[in-house]
Formats: sequence, structure tokens, C-alpha cells
Amino acid sequence: MQPSGRHYVVVRPLFSEDSFAEQHERINRTRKTLRHHLKDYFTCDTNRAKNAARSLLPIIGWIKNYNIKEWLLGDIVSGISTGLVAVLQGLAFSLLASLPPGYGLYTAFFPAIIYFFLGTSRHLSVGAFPILSLMVGAVVTRLVPDGGPPANITGFEGLSMEQQRVLVASSVTFVMGAFQLIMGMLQVGFIVMYLSETLVSGFTTAAAVHILVSQLRFVLGLDFPGVNGPLAIVYTLENVFSDITNTNVADLVTSIVIMALVLIVKEINDRFKSKLPVPIPIEVIVTVIACGVSYAFNFEKRFNVVVVGEMVDGYESPIAPNLEVIKESAVEAFPMAIVGFAVAFSVAKVYSVKHDYTIDGNQELLAFGVSNMFGASFRSFAASTALSRTAIQESTGGKTQIAGVLSAMMVLIVIVAVGFLLEPLPRSVLGALVIVNLKGMLMQFRELPPCVFKIFKIPSPIFFANIDFFRDKLVQAVGFSPLKVLKKRNKALRKIRKMLRNGELEISDRGLEVRQPSTDTSEDNNSMEGLDQPIDFSGIPIQVNWNTELPANISVPPVNIHSLVLDFSAVSFLDISALKGLKTLKEFLRIEVDVYIVSCDVYIMEKLHQCSFFDDEIKTSIFYPTLHDAMLHILEKHPDHGELEKVFTVIYIDFNTVTTHYVGLHFSLASG
Repeated sequence: MQPSGRHYVVVRPLFSEDSFAEQHERINRTRKTLRHHLKDYFTCDTNRAKNAARSLLPIIGWIKNYNIKEWLLGDIVSGISTGLVAVLQGLAFSLLASLPPGYGLYTAFFPAIIYFFLGTSRHLSVGAFPILSLMVGAVVTRLVPDGGPPANITGFEGLSMEQQRVLVASSVTFVMGAFQLIMGMLQVGFIVMYLSETLVSGFTTAAAVHILVSQLRFVLGLDFPGVNGPLAIVYTLENVFSDITNTNVADLVTSIVIMALVLIVKEINDRFKSKLPVPIPIEVIVTVIACGVSYAFNFEKRFNVVVVGEMVDGYESPIAPNLEVIKESAVEAFPMAIVGFAVAFSVAKVYSVKHDYTIDGNQELLAFGVSNMFGASFRSFAASTALSRTAIQESTGGKTQIAGVLSAMMVLIVIVAVGFLLEPLPRSVLGALVIVNLKGMLMQFRELPPCVFKIFKIPSPIFFANIDFFRDKLVQAVGFSPLKVLKKRNKALRKIRKMLRNGELEISDRGLEVRQPSTDTSEDNNSMEGLDQPIDFSGIPIQVNWNTELPANISVPPVNIHSLVLDFSAVSFLDISALKGLKTLKEFLRIEVDVYIVSCDVYIMEKLHQCSFFDDEIKTSIFYPTLHDAMLHILEKHPDHGELEKVFTVIYIDFNTVTTHYVGLHFSLASG
């Protein structure tokens, strides 16, 4: 290739397939036969046994590396904070399941204990989830309605309505867990990739609206039976407006005050989270105050307020699931299994990326399957995770599932010792807390971009089902994770700034040199915050060269490429998940790797503009009409004047098949 101004001429020999094969050796992939696969699968040795044990019991992998000095205090604080919230959410979400409030405490205890041993996420808070609680409640009210006789099911004889509902909830939870366990054994954890972010967001947002409407009767203090089935939200609203004149003013005022206080303090927690040692436990505070005021002024008698009433006292004996209930509810249990796993895995994935560890989808299915089956035997209902509760567990310093098991111990204390103190709590308070905790799901409406669920149809797709696979393949191809490199560099800069302030580093002609070794090995509580942001050299008087040896044993993964070219010639359309996934290309830009996109169709470019894809980091200047134009630009930007010929290794990502090819290209450079 001979540059002449902004023009180029490509010169290479004419190849046939035979002549090309003569000059270039073909490398064939060695393929194993079925016999070899079976032999490998059934062969057992010491290492394989150890790996199998670590896979089935992930606790073995992280407990031996547990850093007591740095992690234990954070786990204790996180466990106490999360446990208090888990108690309140367990009580509140029981209302969604149409069960007595006390049974939500079982859901906050038994599944969390099992997940401690089997789960791969270190930050997930296992327990009741409002969407699943609502789905359980739909089955419960269908088989044991508020008004009218229960379904004709063997095993209901001699049981009160409350006991019948508990039996239905535990049975449907058992079969839900069985579905999850079977899917985990069949290694179908990959199904989560077919549940796009937009699908999950749409489902949870719509369910949040249903939950909001279902709680109006508690917030307003109205007395009418719950509604189930098609158009339930319409009939519920009809009942609310028909009975609105009977609103209990005490319930309404209490609910409004509770929601206002909680929303205000939660906003304060979000805005000042970097300055607060732990978030203000406003749910706990308002619950304690509400209990005290309700008891002191006798809300139940004076204002006819419905309270929690008699709490569960200790644990009840295990029960077996009812086979007839399983037959009646299996159809509902399967989507519950999918939703519970999808939500938990999505949340776990966010925190695993943030804290740089891996989670296993198949093991998560096994963990939740066993957790739900075990919990159902002790009268708990469907467990997954709640976004707000998991956020509290992580933000208050939780490092491992030690925090999770400590939060379960907090629930245990309430169950066996102090549960009676919550008996005067108005149910309207629980309804208000449920509504407040829906804020995150309801605010997903803001995520709708100006160009939504419109499809860009040209030759082949990038969409929700392959965008994660593509990103994984891209990381595998370049040999490093740009996000990990970015976090390591930002963390290194924080340490360098700290050492400069403490006089442990000095600047010389050779760069940064250690004046005295650092004795401070502690980490800030918010050490992970901001590590994924653009690198900021402020406070450091020299430019850090990441390719040289850094002082004070600071290590950063090497980056051995300066340019990445993505060929869009086979892209047919992009959906919203793909757009969000491609936005992560800025991680390469932040570690000084130039990204170029070539052969992008003009219609896709128009849609990228409409969807606000471009910003201060990802600009239209990274797009080139052809691969040759991009390569010519790279040659001009990174010249090598010492050689007339240079071999470039181009990482070529084929979007059509999401495969990676390595192509050696020889370019002739003009001397002088």
C-alpha cells in the first residue's frame, strides 16, 4: 500500500485457492470424537473431583480467601442493615402473596441460608421479591379466594383459610424450585441471554403497576376482597373508586407521611452516599415509630386500623407439598421460575462486574432451586432478590455472603424473640413501604429512548441474544478486559496520589520513585466507586506511562494494541440492548485504544443519531466507509519510520457469526 496524499493503491499477487494454499500453511482444528467426549466426561481424578466440589459448593472457593481484617467489619455492618430491611420487606411482600405477614420472615431466612453455601454471587440478598410475591398471590387467591369457597383439593379438609393459603403458597414455591433445579441440572442457564433487558424491564415495570394498584386498599384502609385473573387491575380500581368514601383517614395520613419521609431520606442517601458511612435505615426508623404510635394511641380500637396482628412464634414443623395444588399451579410455577432466576441473575451480574468476579448461571439455577424447595418445606414462599435490598447489602460494605447469612440471623431473632413487638404495626405502613420500594421499577419508564422497540433492518442482526456473547468474544480476542484495565489504572492513580500526599513517592528525571515504603494497606469504603470513569490525572504532576514498571508494586494489566477495527458490513439491525452494549466501546477509548467502525450502512448511522448513540467520547469520526480507509488512517496515526514494511495483526470481528479471525496484513510504507 503506497500512500499518495489521501489516496492509496493496493498491490498484491494474484492468488488462486491452490496458489494461496502453497504459500500459506493451513491450520486445521482438531476435533474430538464422541468417544473422546464421553471418556473425558466420565473420567474422574483428584483435580476434577476438587473442581466439581468447588462448582457445586462455591463457598469452598471464596471462604478460604476470606480477608477477616478488611472484610469482616463491613460484612457485619451490612448484615445488620440488610437484615432489618429484610424483616420489613418480608412482612410487606407477604401482603402481595395474600398471606399473613409473619410468613414473609420465613422467606427471608431459609432460602438465604441455603444460598450461602450454593450461590455464586457475593452480594445478592436472597428473599422475597415483589413480582414473585404477586405471582404467588395470584395462585393463592385463585385456589383460596377471599369471597367464596376454596377449590376442591384433597388436603384442605380441617384447615383454616390461612392454613390453606400457606399450603398453596409453599406447594407452588416447591414446584417452582423443582423447575429451577431441573433447568440447572440440564445446564440451561444460558436461557437468560434470550431474555433481553428491555423484555425484563417491560415485564417488571408492568408488574410494578399491578403491585401499586393492589396496595391501594391497604393504603386507603378499604375492606374489599382481592381480585385475581384477567383485567384484575381494572376490577381492583373499580372497587377502590366505588368504596373511596369509606377511606380510613388514619390509614391514609399514616401512609402519606411514611411514603414522603422514606422517599426524601432515600434521596438523601443517594445524593450523599459517598459521605455517609452507611445509608440511613429510614424503613426501620419509621416502622419503629409507627409501631410505638399505634400501640400508644391504640390505633386498632380507636381508629379501626387493621394491624399486623399475631405474629408467627418460632418455627413450625416441615410440611410436604400438596400434589393436587402442584397439578393446579404447575403452569404458573414455570414462568415464576424463569422470572425469579432472570431478575436475580441480572442483579448479580451487575455487582459481579463491578467487583470483578464471575458468576455461573447454571449454578445459580441450582442454588435457587434448592433454596426454594428447602424453604417451601418450612412454609416460605417464592424467593429471589429485591433490587433495593441487594443495593443496601453492597453499599453498606458487604463483601461476601457472610453479610447474607448475618442478615438471616437478624430475621431469626425477630422470628423467635421479638416478633411480638411488630403486632401493633398498621398494615397501611407495610403497603406504603411496598409502594416506595417500587420506585426503581416504575422509573424504568425514563429508559425509553426516542427511537424505541423501531428495528434497523439491513443485512444481519446484533440484538439482545448475541450482544453479551459478542462482548465476551471481543474481550477474548483482544486478550484483556478494558473495564478491568480501566479500574486497575484508576485504582493505581488513587494510590499514587495518596503516596504523593504522604510523601512516600517523589518525582525524579526517571519518573516516580519510592521515597519510603507505604505501611497503609487499608482501602476506602467507597474504593470501588468511580473506577469505571475516564482516567483523571489531576493531582499528579507527570503523565503516567502505563507500559513502564510502576512504583510501589503497583501492577496494571498490559494493553498491547493501540487500535481496534469493527466491521459492520454484515449488520442487519440493532435493537436497544445492542445499542447499550456497543456503548461499552468507550471503555476501550478510556484506556487509550482507538476504536474504528467500518462499512456501516447509512440507515444504521441515521438510527444511531436518532437514538442519541453519540456523545463526547463516541463520536462520528470513528466511522469509516471501508476497512482500507480505517487502516490507512491507523498507519498515518501510528507510523513506524524505522521499517519500510510492518505487519499488523487485525482483530476482525464478524458480526454475522460472532466469530473472530486473525489476519496478518503487510503494508508497504513509503520511505521519507
